[in-house]
Amino acid sequence: MSFGRRKFLGSSVVTGAGVALAGAGGAPAAEAAGVRRSGRGGERYAFTVMGTTDLHGNVFNWDYAADAEFDDADHNDVGLAKISTLVARVRREKGRHNTLLIDAGDTIQGTQLAYYYARVDPITGPNGPVHPMARAMNAIGYDAAALGNHEFNYGIPVLRKFEESCDFPLLGANAVDAKSLRPAFRPYVMKRLRSPRGRAVKVAVLGLTNPGIALWDRAHVQGKLAFPGLVEQAAKWVPRLRSMGADVVLVAAHSGMSGTSSYGDQLPYVENAAALVAERVPGIDAILVGHAHVEVPERRVVNKATGREVVLSEPLKWGQRLTLFDVAVEWRRGRWEVDSVGSRVLNANAVAEDSRITELLRAEHRKVVAYVNRVIGRSKAEMTAAEAPVKDTPILDFLACVQAEVVRKALAGSAYASLPVVSQASCFSRTARVPEGDVTIRSMAALYPFDNTLEARVLTGAQLRAYLEFSARYYVRTAPGGPVDPSKVTNADGVPDYNYDVVSGVSYEIDIAKPAGRRIGKLSVGGKPVDDAAEFVLAVNNYRANGGGGFPHVAAAKQVWSASEEIRNLLVGWVREKGEIDPSVFASVDWRLTRDGVPVF
Repeated sequence: MSFGRRKFLGSSVVTGAGVALAGAGGAPAAEAAGVRRSGRGGERYAFTVMGTTDLHGNVFNWDYAADAEFDDADHNDVGLAKISTLVARVRREKGRHNTLLIDAGDTIQGTQLAYYYARVDPITGPNGPVHPMARAMNAIGYDAAALGNHEFNYGIPVLRKFEESCDFPLLGANAVDAKSLRPAFRPYVMKRLRSPRGRAVKVAVLGLTNPGIALWDRAHVQGKLAFPGLVEQAAKWVPRLRSMGADVVLVAAHSGMSGTSSYGDQLPYVENAAALVAERVPGIDAILVGHAHVEVPERRVVNKATGREVVLSEPLKWGQRLTLFDVAVEWRRGRWEVDSVGSRVLNANAVAEDSRITELLRAEHRKVVAYVNRVIGRSKAEMTAAEAPVKDTPILDFLACVQAEVVRKALAGSAYASLPVVSQASCFSRTARVPEGDVTIRSMAALYPFDNTLEARVLTGAQLRAYLEFSARYYVRTAPGGPVDPSKVTNADGVPDYNYDVVSGVSYEIDIAKPAGRRIGKLSVGGKPVDDAAEFVLAVNNYRANGGGGFPHVAAAKQVWSASEEIRNLLVGWVREKGEIDPSVFASVDWRLTRDGVPVF
């Protein structure tokens, strides 16, 4: 499973770096933009490292689910075509050879464009196309990209094919062969920038990915790859990079800053460990952060061993922002030393798309637009997710119904066929909508944007109650009496919508006047209270089943069935088979919010 150990070690011997060094030349005018003399007489050189993260298959400023130009409440824009314009502007200002461009992961999953070239017209086919993200990133001129957890969603062969297509290395120091524990991908890249006097500044970029991959994509990586902690692997590699002569060490980490994990204690490593890496591993100058989908222009963390500040920055997802790390080094005592680091972000909505990128992939874009607009059936009524976080809505009932039906058919004739099937569903997008009339693939893509697959796990009644109690922490504790603002009662303690589950097939109330952990009441099935010892089959997505969100019991529960087909495609197939979505067949109010037993809505 090693990425080519011989090749990696060979290049290390030749260059002392791990991959070929680059950026050695440049026009004098461009180089002059990056140098000045310090008051102490030492030569100073300034350069800029640009960074993106969580691009998630966005090239165009386009929403495939809405079939329209992307827009949100803040009027953000998305896509590599916008990023390309920003990158070109920075290179003009700084001088191309005084800049680097890196990414912090989650590149090849997230839009229908990305899905199409992984599943519909796969890049792994006999005459498969080059992945659009590789073509765009090659054209823009990326220097390196860290692996994200979603890189593994389509399996290792798709990832390897994408890697082959990239003109830059995919980095993952903590993605190792499960048996040998040797690097399965390049751990780092060393780039060489030259000051006008010709002195080389060696800039190392270490890539770190998320240990949660071992859970979330267990079906693809179990027995093949292992994912040690970020802190542990950074502590191993950063001293090596310094010993190789790195003057500046940057980390591209697909890991948030919060120090929290969404999978509980199932792995010994922290999911969002970027700030911990900065704090505990000496020798790092800056960290490009990914995974959390938040905007952090600049955060400074003091390293406990050295007392030096490490600068962290996370640009907003989908190519909405571009991070700039402005680095100044000074020649002291026969070597370059970092004098200052600062970071900021540029907004992609301030520029036009780069026509060079849009024209490069125009044909692929049109092909995907035609694909997602294929009519697959009809709906007798409109269904929307606008109120799904606070009310039992038909659109989530539809999702749960399809999942339960698939699981029942799969278990027919098995030892588990007599158990009641309950089905988990989450509101992934409050703007999801199935229109009255023609239903297209993009309607299903809006309802289910993730490439999750379906599993069946056995839970007891007591475990199901604990599962629902954990989910109900999503609500802000609200005293009885007075009106409730739906926009202010959800997402308690930052719990995202996708980590709140409703369960169909049982009835229950959620008392938001009570503290978290004591909210589920009147839990029943078929009109009878649920017995703690009763057994249920839970139809559940693989992310949740493998520990995503940290829900209790489900990851350890017995798996009695699983599918390789994405849930989105199960929805598409169901609509095609039935021809019609009739909410009256499956929609019912099985759960509600209450305060001291009084319904909230």
